[in-house]
Amino acid sequence: MHDMSTRARAVRWGVPAAAVLVVAGAIGAGPVIAAVQGEPQLPELTAEQLIGEVSAKWSGPGTLPPMSGTIVETASLGIPGLPAAPVGTSPLALLSGSHELKVWYGSADRFRLAIPGAMSEQNVIFNKGQAWWWDSAANTATKIKLPAEAPAPAPLPTAVTPPDAARQALAMAETDTAVSVGNDATVAGRAAYELVLAPKAAESLVRDVRLAIDGETLVPLRVQVFAKGAAEPAFEVGFDSITFAEPAPENFTFTPPPGAKVTEGDLPALTRQHPQMPAGDLALTGNGWTSVVTLPFDAAALKDNPILASARPVEGGRVITTKLVSALVTDDGRLLVGAVTPETLEKAAG
Repeated sequence: MHDMSTRARAVRWGVPAAAVLVVAGAIGAGPVIAAVQGEPQLPELTAEQLIGEVSAKWSGPGTLPPMSGTIVETASLGIPGLPAAPVGTSPLALLSGSHELKVWYGSADRFRLAIPGAMSEQNVIFNKGQAWWWDSAANTATKIKLPAEAPAPAPLPTAVTPPDAARQALAMAETDTAVSVGNDATVAGRAAYELVLAPKAAESLVRDVRLAIDGETLVPLRVQVFAKGAAEPAFEVGFDSITFAEPAPENFTFTPPPGAKVTEGDLPALTRQHPQMPAGDLALTGNGWTSVVTLPFDAAALKDNPILASARPVEGGRVITTKLVSALVTDDGRLLVGAVTPETLEKAAG
């Protein structure tokens, strides 16, 4: 274990503010993320040295280098009751299969994310105080209202991009975690270090989280989450291709095309990090790998949901178990979720 101050600095990397975009609209399977190709040779670093170098390089907000590329998110959670191939723009589509996202990043206030579809594309574009959400299938362009005090949304701890997911994983690793360096990997054709974070808590369903860190720029290129007892990652987000260069200016400009319906408002509800709910409704217990989120939940409203129908009865509620996440729906109207054993959720529910 390296010292906590070094790790705490590491979680303050600048990450693309484009993390506000949900990939719930992603459809169609993209190419699989580039796997190891040969054995890249990088200077040897200990885990403490690697985290220290990454922390020193990306300690401030908005410090990532200009880049563009294609990101692939792959989920194989083994959710009971989930159709083999969820379709459309349902959030269920994110819980299985592979989904592609294109990114152009110039700076903290100039970036673009695109979700390609079979015959359409959705985009969110931020360019120095102006923001648009463009849906080509619906032919709608929404001019996004931004807070007066900020030119772009603040970075959020989501797993939309590899740097975002790496930041979130390192924040979790501030608790009891074994940290090591694995074998060097090749991701998107680039040699990368592999930083391995393994929770020590027996209650955690996570075996380890593996961060592939670019050997030249130290930008996180891929994050893989492995469940205990599994040979393949349950969740993975990484670059399939990446170029470290200033994207062309036209990538950050947008003019609604003729005939498009133009409106002004917030990002669509599904693109926000959390559903809107009154303050205090969501509670967090535990910390790090054993965190449990509790929120109100109306099970009756989802009585025909195939996932809920497959839940296992327990005293005081029903449990849904996947490779990586457990959920407890209580009879008194609560939902408890965490990457922990069902027993841990039952204890948290009292």
